[in-house]
Amino acid sequence: MALNRRVVLGLAIGSAIASALPASAQTFPDRAVTLVVPFAAGGSTDLVARLVAANMSKTLGQQVIVENVGGAGGNLGAAQVARAEPDGYTILMGTVATHALNPLMLKAKPYDPVTDFAPISLLVLVPNVLVINPQLPVNSVKELVQLLKDNPDKYSYASSGNGTPLHLSGELFKSMAGVSMEHIPYKGAGPALNDLLGNQVSIMFDNLPSSSAHIKAGSLKALGVTTKDRAPSFPDVPTVAEAVPGYETYTWNALFAPAGTPPEVVARLNEAANTALKDPAVVSRMKDFSATIVGSTPDELATHVKAEIQKWEPVVKSTGVTMD
Repeated sequence: MALNRRVVLGLAIGSAIASALPASAQTFPDRAVTLVVPFAAGGSTDLVARLVAANMSKTLGQQVIVENVGGAGGNLGAAQVARAEPDGYTILMGTVATHALNPLMLKAKPYDPVTDFAPISLLVLVPNVLVINPQLPVNSVKELVQLLKDNPDKYSYASSGNGTPLHLSGELFKSMAGVSMEHIPYKGAGPALNDLLGNQVSIMFDNLPSSSAHIKAGSLKALGVTTKDRAPSFPDVPTVAEAVPGYETYTWNALFAPAGTPPEVVARLNEAANTALKDPAVVSRMKDFSATIVGSTPDELATHVKAEIQKWEPVVKSTGVTMD
């Protein structure tokens, strides 16, 4: 009798806990999840998002649909998710731009990177690369620096938008190498790459994943990766720092939900994301472009965001870049 009473009591408590959870948390997901990529299709963030989304769909039993909301250096898409219903059905593929650089540069802030989001998982760390159109008559970072010094303001470089990591990579390069060139912002890395390939612009700092196929095909020339060490997928490409000592930048991709999303829903999304990162096909594809897989807990991502804001603040101040 005592045992039966304990069993009944346990079932009652379990039922009470379940009924206390929001209905959305109990049944999540019962429809498609939208993963907002705050940049145009074709760039590194879009590539990582589509790889992860396809595999998350398998775990969740519902489609994870990628929606590109480009513009304002990632701010439009990030702000859209920050204002979305906190039910887990609208999530963000965040980056160092949306959660560190933009908040440091914006005069009017459409969201707070810490308080307006529920961290899900830090997915990957991604190198950047300095690429040029092959028609530009240089073969190394050193030669590019000399060309730019001999022809101040004659050449321009493309980026995925004002205030993005690719823009900041270019500004940091200009400052540290002592050169000048015009910045041409685009609404994403994809459109910028198209003009670089077409030689409408000669130079670009890009995420390595989105340029890797063009580098291998010879349609773009890689002068240097922006990380401290050479990229395993391109061991013959030197680092920019080998010619410009101390130079280092990189980006990252992470999943966020709107603040207030139930912890149970965040945990379900975290599980699906981290499971996707263990899929052999995803591991192989990430390795192809030297993206380092992380797969974190929500708390670890929250700590990472705060550390990135602290790291980039002096860089942003030193370059003087601001955004309206």
